[in-house]
Amino acid sequence: MGFNDLLKNLDHSASVQAAGIRRGYGGPPARTVGVTVGLARLRCASLLKPLYAWVSAAHIPDAERWRQHAEPAVVVSSNADTLNLWLAVGPRVILDDLRSRTGIAWSPPNGDPSRFGSVEVAADEVAIAYAVFAQAAVAGDPVAETILGWMRQVSASQAFGAREAIRSPGAGVKSGWYGAPDETCLRTHTVAVLPRGGTRIAVAVGMTALPYTDLRAREVYAEKVGKGVPVEPDHEKVAGRLLRGLLVTTLDELGHFRDGPRT
Repeated sequence: MGFNDLLKNLDHSASVQAAGIRRGYGGPPARTVGVTVGLARLRCASLLKPLYAWVSAAHIPDAERWRQHAEPAVVVSSNADTLNLWLAVGPRVILDDLRSRTGIAWSPPNGDPSRFGSVEVAADEVAIAYAVFAQAAVAGDPVAETILGWMRQVSASQAFGAREAIRSPGAGVKSGWYGAPDETCLRTHTVAVLPRGGTRIAVAVGMTALPYTDLRAREVYAEKVGKGVPVEPDHEKVAGRLLRGLLVTTLDELGHFRDGPRT
């Protein structure tokens, strides 16, 4: 199934993006693919937490304190621990460091810069940033290597079936999901990082903002968020199938499956 088949019946109010990169010395020529429907930029939710953890390590002298917050930020997507890193280092410092390392420039959100999940990104930018991160990890950057290991520990309940869909149980995965009170959509995003030996890597990103307009459903969702009740099942119902399709199609377009995926 190609992107056209996957997206042909998409609601006119939806926004969907996918992007992928395959590259690495000693492998086939570098390749990128991508598709965008609707908005050119989407709020990132928790998709960038591993990248925030990566760059914040250099700005927190106490390595144990960094790990205390960085590990749960990645493995269980802890907002409290992410916020600790985000505010301790500073949003502009974190994003400036990411720009220096990856070439991708992101800005703190307007209004309240403490809202790390409201940084607006495009899927191709996310793919590039994670490709740089992943190649740093496989080349021996100890912080990136540790974080990629944490991404492999992200539970199935927070991976939206990504590993099974892309047939890579050892993939590093991070998802972001949220539906803000001022939005009539649910945002559900996932990135999958697949090292392929040496410095070769493949990265696939799927991002969705799908209609969620039923007032009662939105009230129940907000109540769950307020009580700390997991809302992943809501996002799975709205976006799970499409999100997995985006990841699979992206990797297929990259030639990942034809080359023989690694676990």
